[in-house]
Parts: sequence; structure tokens; C-alpha cells
Amino acid sequence: MATGTAPLARPVFVFGCPRSGTTLLQLMLHSHPRIAIPAETRFVLPAYTGRCDFGDLTDRERRRRLAEWITGRRASKFADLGLDAPAVAEEITDGPPTLGSALGIVFRAYARRFDSARWGDKRPSYSKHVPALLRMFPDAQFVHLVRDGRDCVASLREMPWYKLDVHHAIAAWREAVDIGRRTADRLGPDGYHELRYEDLVADPAGKLAGLCRFLGEEFDPAMTEPRHIAELTVPPQKKWHSRTRTAVSSGRVGSWRTRLEPWEIGLAEAAFGDRLTAHGYEPSGLSRPSPALLARFAATAAHRRMAYRKADVRERWRRLHEPNPVACLLEPAATTAPSTPV
Repeated sequence: MATGTAPLARPVFVFGCPRSGTTLLQLMLHSHPRIAIPAETRFVLPAYTGRCDFGDLTDRERRRRLAEWITGRRASKFADLGLDAPAVAEEITDGPPTLGSALGIVFRAYARRFDSARWGDKRPSYSKHVPALLRMFPDAQFVHLVRDGRDCVASLREMPWYKLDVHHAIAAWREAVDIGRRTADRLGPDGYHELRYEDLVADPAGKLAGLCRFLGEEFDPAMTEPRHIAELTVPPQKKWHSRTRTAVSSGRVGSWRTRLEPWEIGLAEAAFGDRLTAHGYEPSGLSRPSPALLARFAATAAHRRMAYRKADVRERWRRLHEPNPVACLLEPAATTAPSTPV
């Protein structure tokens, strides 16, 4: 692949409700010879939230401190990228004085590790941060993976890291779908692409070919065999991603029927409203939940909305006080840097 001549391509961000299959999709994209998308890291959103604390990035020493914050903290999960931390830190220090540039340098270095010309990132929670990502990467493209909300709820409740109740899990799917609708309206077909998990696992080649057309890339059959890249990139401690090391399968589609209680199914379907059928999912026909259950869900949803409003107020304050523009300023010729062997 000609990584030395291709221009820097648009970043790709993958999001969806947690447990909707975004890791599978990330690995499929990573299997493309021109695209590299790492396992989930923890520095993009914290860096954006804390941008006022980093100060004026036109100061080289402040860029160095930002670089060390990204590459040297265990919480950032930078170590999972398999990169040379001092080298990346130096590249950030020598780079353009914006937060988007610093973050883009990290992902660019990861793409070089795989001789890829294009990079992306994946986090389910990116659905709630599309405006921030667009501020840092104005030319980004977004891919939203939608899965039957009942399967997402069932899977979430079984995760060792998920500490909330079924009401929060139901609200999370509803929020992700609503944000997807708004993002589609905002970005249009050039910036937003949506696909269903069930269709993806039933026809990987067909759905990935459509995704590649959206991205402006040639489809590569290796994308249908993501288990190979999973061996290199999925951290072994994430036992809940063990299925990514096996062949793509529809085996878990519709498993909510045996994994959820009837009252949970009824509550989910009532809360989802027409969102299920709008995405091609058939309701179960179970009776409507009790008023008490509906009231509890409504209270949970209202609490989450209030938390998001408070976060928006804090974000508006930060925008008024941020010391620098945040947009990525990396030059198109950035892909000419030499790659690092895997």
C-alpha cells in the first residue's frame, strides 16, 4: 500500500449503544489494509474535557506536558496501542499547537504501526460527544451500529463492569438511537452511516462493501475475518470480547428472548416506542408494564437528561475559556512518516 503518497484521509469514529457490536465493527474496519482503529482508549474525551487545564499549547513545554499526560498515564490505556511512548510524546511536542493535532498524532502513529494510511477510533459513548469530535476533527465520518435494544439490554446486564440497573440500560439504547437520528440530520449521507448489527453478521461482505463505499475505500475481503486482527489488538483481559476471536456469527441474535424476564422485555418495548419498529425489530406482543415500572423508568430517564444538561452547561463554560482552537492541523502529507513494524 502506498502510505507515502496518499493524503491524510478523514478520521472514522464508530459509536453505538454499549454491547451493540461496536468492537466487532472496529475489528472489521481495522482489518482493512488502509484503516487502523485501535481497541478502546481513555484519553480523547478526558483530554477534551480538561483542555482548559493544559493551558496555551503554543507553549512547547505545555505541549510536552500534554504529551506526557496522554502517553504516561495508565488510565489513558495508551500502553494498549503498542507504541513507543517517548517517540509519540516527542512527536506531539513538535506538532501543531492544538488538542486535535495532539490526539491525531497518537492515532496517526498507531496507523503507521500497521502501515495504514487512515485512522479511526471507537467508543460507544462517542454518541454523546459528536459535537466535540467534530470540533477537533471537522472532516470526520461517523458510523453508527444499531443492534436490537433488547439484546443490548440483556448483554449489558451480564457485563462485570456494568453497575447500573435495567432502567439505565434501556435508557442508554433509546438515547443512542435518538442521537443517531439527530446526527444523521446534521451530517447527511457524506458524514453519517448507519447499519444494523443483525444485517452485518448475516451478510458481512455485503454490508461492509456498503460501508466502504461510504468511506470512499475499496472493499477488502479480509474485513469479513476480523478474528485475525483481534488476536493482535484485543486486550486479553477483556474476556467479554472473547467471541471476536471466532468466526462472525448470528448466534446471539434474538437471544434476549431467553436472557430477559418478561417484565424487562415489556418495559424495554414500552420505553423504546416506535424506535424498535423503525429499525426493523418486531415487538414481542407482551403486555404493557405496570404504572409503577413505567414511573421508575421515567424517573431514571429524567435523571439522565438532567445530568446531560449539567454537562452541557460545563461544556459551554469551557468553550468560553479554552486557551486555543482545538481543530486538528495535521498536514495532508503526514502519512509519509516511516512505519513501525508490528
